[in-house]
Amino acid sequence: MSDFLMPSLGSDMEAGTLVEWLKQPGEAVRRGDIVAVVETQKGAIEIECFQDGVLEEYLVDIGQTVPVGTPLARIRGAGEAAAAPEAPKAAPEAAAEEPPTPLPLPVAPPPGAPKVAPAGGVRASPAARQAAAERGLDLAALKGSGPGGAVVLADVESAPAAKPKPKSKAGGLDLDEMRKAIAAAMSRSKREIPHYYLSHDVDLAAASAWLEQTNAAREPAQRLLIGALFLKAVALALKKHKAFNGFYREDGFAPSDAIHIGTAVSIRGGGLVAPAIHDTDQLDLDSIMAKMRDLVARVRVGTLRSSELADPTVTVSSLGERGVEGMYSIIYPPQVAILGIGKVVERPRVVEGRIEARPLVTMTLAGDHRVSDGHRGALLLNDIDRLLQEPEAL
Repeated sequence: MSDFLMPSLGSDMEAGTLVEWLKQPGEAVRRGDIVAVVETQKGAIEIECFQDGVLEEYLVDIGQTVPVGTPLARIRGAGEAAAAPEAPKAAPEAAAEEPPTPLPLPVAPPPGAPKVAPAGGVRASPAARQAAAERGLDLAALKGSGPGGAVVLADVESAPAAKPKPKSKAGGLDLDEMRKAIAAAMSRSKREIPHYYLSHDVDLAAASAWLEQTNAAREPAQRLLIGALFLKAVALALKKHKAFNGFYREDGFAPSDAIHIGTAVSIRGGGLVAPAIHDTDQLDLDSIMAKMRDLVARVRVGTLRSSELADPTVTVSSLGERGVEGMYSIIYPPQVAILGIGKVVERPRVVEGRIEARPLVTMTLAGDHRVSDGHRGALLLNDIDRLLQEPEAL
């Protein structure tokens, strides 16, 4: 038997609120299945299961906020016996001659009834909670028509609309709360991590020519962007330079064998997340491009998975599309490096004794001086440059 825990989705997360169960006790689960939805400062995040088995029991009720690491449920592994029911406790000897009046048994809700929050709070279905939040309604002020007086979606829809709270929203995300989370993480980073910075201009003439030739024979939806080449080159270079791929925790630096590149995605209206493209070094360029498009689309509507936020081993951020030619980023702890990529621009460059206009991009590296130094950082940037000169081999 193992515990299904409230995950940590970044150094800025301390707790989360369970908003929905997607699996029922007794139901089989497989690795990668979405078991629950948790509300955090980064929005509603789908929480995955990391083992095969059977969901044995819930340990946390819907609507309850619990710290990171709290067991949410128990999962019985494949081949394990089901937990034996608890034996009834022996009744104490009666102190009086007359037996006590028995309490009425609780009435089970009918099949298909919505899951509701515990009696300690407002009883409401997940759909009702979401609708009430969107309309700015106080659940405690609504009369519930569901089982046990629970507030259901119909109760919210029939209630008069309230004046919405003045909060900035985008794709279901509370941007004010997200900004607080970003501020906390970045403040910690600058306090604790001794940053050093390097920059390097990369000639993209070969990569741009290869990309143009490759895309000429493709439909627009299948065309590659230069960003896919950047991610693959970074991933391949990190296989050699392991000091930039991993996590710095209380017991020191732990390099990661897997390379999960967090790709910074801006949210309309403000805010930023950097979900992971898992095993980036093992993917071809078309797969990387497809995953980039998928992540951007799901960030816009706020449907990310827990592993995508918890797993990045390094982050790549680009403001090239905003016209910025260079950027110096802040490391997101517990990671130990972040690469910034600017806009591709034509600049004069000396090539074989001649001055030519060449497409150049400025790449910057922010490294953690506790783990690496400028010498190693320079080698990393030069290897990324070398890989981009042979785009057909990526």
